Amino acid sequence: MGLNIVAKETRCHGAIVGSLMNEADILASPRAWRIKWQYAGPIIVVHVAALLACLPWFFSWTGVVLAILGLYVFGTLGMNIGYHRLLTHRGFTCPKWMERASAILGVCCAEESPTVWVTWHRQHHHEADKEPDPHSPLTSFLWGHLGWLMIKNDNSNTASAVRRYSKDLLKDPFYVWLEKSDNWFKVVTISWAAFFVAGFVSVNLTGGTTADAIQFGLSLLVWGVAVRTVAVWHITWSVNSITHLWGYRNYDTPDNSRNNIFVGIIANGEGWHNNHHADPRSARHGLDWREPDITWLTIRALMALGLARDVALPSPRLAAALKSRKLRNIEGPRQRAQSIDA
Repeated sequence: MGLNIVAKETRCHGAIVGSLMNEADILASPRAWRIKWQYAGPIIVVHVAALLACLPWFFSWTGVVLAILGLYVFGTLGMNIGYHRLLTHRGFTCPKWMERASAILGVCCAEESPTVWVTWHRQHHHEADKEPDPHSPLTSFLWGHLGWLMIKNDNSNTASAVRRYSKDLLKDPFYVWLEKSDNWFKVVTISWAAFFVAGFVSVNLTGGTTADAIQFGLSLLVWGVAVRTVAVWHITWSVNSITHLWGYRNYDTPDNSRNNIFVGIIANGEGWHNNHHADPRSARHGLDWREPDITWLTIRALMALGLARDVALPSPRLAAALKSRKLRNIEGPRQRAQSIDA
């Protein structure tokens, strides 16, 4: 079913925005309500687990600190660098051990295996805001945010798409192993269990009671895993949804991508999405101080350590075009003011 984009297309702010069927027409289709429980189930369970953070019994400052640190360790190092800028776009090269370590950090975010996630994202770039795009929000905000994950549709059927978009990963035995028998999800489960075990054992070793050990272990599980995972999910999903609806555009790309300040900040640079769509391979998304990009600063640090090489930088041609546009924006009003004064 997909996005059900009708044939007619119109232009909006220089981007192709399909004239979409009414959302009610989409939801009226019986196929639209075939729930993908392999995703919907875990999404619901982890959200419910995260809500336990509202109960004082599940609180610990250690859990809160782990949640905050986890946003960077798993979200930035795992998703932004590992899954996105390294595996999907090959924005730089690095030692194999580091590539696989960052991929495992991304796996721990439970956003699918590296092969499937890369497939979805490459397909998104190839068909951005067109019918085959797995998660364009031009159908509706909720569809682009998480509906595409929870409702069966032809565009997120990965069997044939993986063979088309992720041939490079399929040649690597490591990623094939993660894909085989859902080993990636086993890694997720082990990593999450490790938080509880670490908390339980640490209290036992310091002479605490079994009840205290269970409480502390669960606090790390709720905050260090569930809260952090839900936060990372919604940050990623916001790039899919918000940055294709609201924000400003530096470049006239053939899609509806936007640079969104809010998402740019909370996603550590992933929200400068119009810049990214204009130059997908570039490892740098924020182009100046007004577009902070912590992910890029991390890659810069890896470069200084000799761990990141062959780094793809923003296209000089696009940089020159952006500079020219900014100059026109400055000179235009000034010339009009001078003509009025004359």
